[in-house]
Amino acid sequence: MIWSDGVAWAQTAAGAPQGGPGLLVSLIPFVLIFLIFYFLLIRPQKQRSSQHKAMLDALTKGDKVITSGGLWGTIANLGKETVTLQIADSVKVKVERSHVTQLQRIDDEE
Repeated sequence: MIWSDGVAWAQTAAGAPQGGPGLLVSLIPFVLIFLIFYFLLIRPQKQRSSQHKAMLDALTKGDKVITSGGLWGTIANLGKETVTLQIADSVKVKVERSHVTQLQRIDDEE
């Protein structure tokens, strides 16, 4: 009994394989979880962000837009970081450029 325990300890200390799963096999679930997060969360968010940035860069005077606060207006003036919206005949509002969320579609007009 004592001799077999000593042999088992010697094999373990010498680096003999223990028969358990390897490091690569234990990392597979983490890699799969990362891939799922990438394709379901990270990648679509990056695409939305790049589309929003392209839309902001393409804004021109006279475009009809909707802000994140819900204001509908026509761009009267464009600054580097701001947009002046005309929301009524004599009412103009200055908003941060990044708060413009979308262009108005033609079928959205009242």
